[in-house]
Amino acid sequence: MSASSARSLKIFVGNIAWTVGHRELRNYFSQFGKVSWAQVVFDRKTGLSKGYGFVSFQKKTALENLERNQKHILDNTPIFFQHTD
Repeated sequence: MSASSARSLKIFVGNIAWTVGHRELRNYFSQFGKVSWAQVVFDRKTGLSKGYGFVSFQKKTALENLERNQKHILDNTPIFFQHTD
């Protein structure tokens, strides 16, 4: 797989609740397909979530499944995603 095709399977996820960690993010997005990795971004000084993260999928079908679902709610908070090309 080339670097460009791997990048196209990566998404930015915004508006993540402060209670959500890497595991919860991975678990939520795994319902759409196999997740390669998921990471919530944390502030290095405070250790608190910055409210966003990234998810990478193994197959493009996962992105297609994700886009079919119009509303995404994780830990009672609406989240949004955007492709990172």
